[in-house]
Amino acid sequence: MNKIDCPVRLNPEPAIMNGLILPSSFTSLWDPPANVAPGGFWFIFRAGKLLVTTSAGLPDPPGIAMGERPPLPVSDRHFVGLLDGVACWVASCNDIEPPAGFVFETLRGLFNHLPDNLLAVAGRGAQVVEFHRTHCHCGVCAALTELDDFGRARRCKACGEITYPRIAPAMMVLVKRDTGHGRELLLAKGARFATIYSALAGFVEPSESVEDCVHRETFEEVGIRVCNLRYFGSQGWPFPHSLMIAFTADHESGDIACQAGEILDAQWFPTGNLPELPSRFSIARRLINAAIAEVAPDHPALRK
Repeated sequence: MNKIDCPVRLNPEPAIMNGLILPSSFTSLWDPPANVAPGGFWFIFRAGKLLVTTSAGLPDPPGIAMGERPPLPVSDRHFVGLLDGVACWVASCNDIEPPAGFVFETLRGLFNHLPDNLLAVAGRGAQVVEFHRTHCHCGVCAALTELDDFGRARRCKACGEITYPRIAPAMMVLVKRDTGHGRELLLAKGARFATIYSALAGFVEPSESVEDCVHRETFEEVGIRVCNLRYFGSQGWPFPHSLMIAFTADHESGDIACQAGEILDAQWFPTGNLPELPSRFSIARRLINAAIAEVAPDHPALRK
């Protein structure tokens, strides 16, 4: 097997590269420009949930609070950039009730509800808030930390240790094989999302290349060997701080043997008989759709 040769493969589905991918209308900044108007969008989190302008149950398209001030008391605030020239602030609040016309909702619960551009900035905001919440104290000497590098890092007041937001790289791979009966995709489901089948995924270990991680995780999780790795794309995944690096691969050898305690089920699925698939906001769905489109461009799954 060739673990080194990994040519770039362009994503054939740019139309669904949205959701948690920051739009071109967003400018990443950590220090507000002097000429920016006061206030802007307020991405406010409480225990991991985002404040949105809607009523319970999400019957209407929700939105994000706007104004010169946040609509409720916040414990901290951080500037994260400009969306269409409008300032974007992220903040956290204590366990208080939302004001009238607002609710707190999980980011996953806002899939297919919150506009894509706002959802993408909310994903960035969730990671920033989580970083500041979990790094108030130094990991070296336990002293208090303070903002550093225009707010994108934290610096220990005692020993000077500087910490930046954690990003955990993880590979994802969609294994496929073409048989006399057509294309088949290897999809698996785990305990956390027991009704949804998806591509294989796993975190990169110290000193490991992403390509080696693909080979290791595939063999560990389902007992097969793969070849012809092709880079597909990447996506930030704020649950809580992953960077998904996606590939396609061909089946080389071996029969499926699910890893106990990790994989509940894994099967070869014909493209004409697919199980429940991941949300369109995930790179897993883009991987699956791309593999389907190569052999069945009018497949109904591509329209969902």
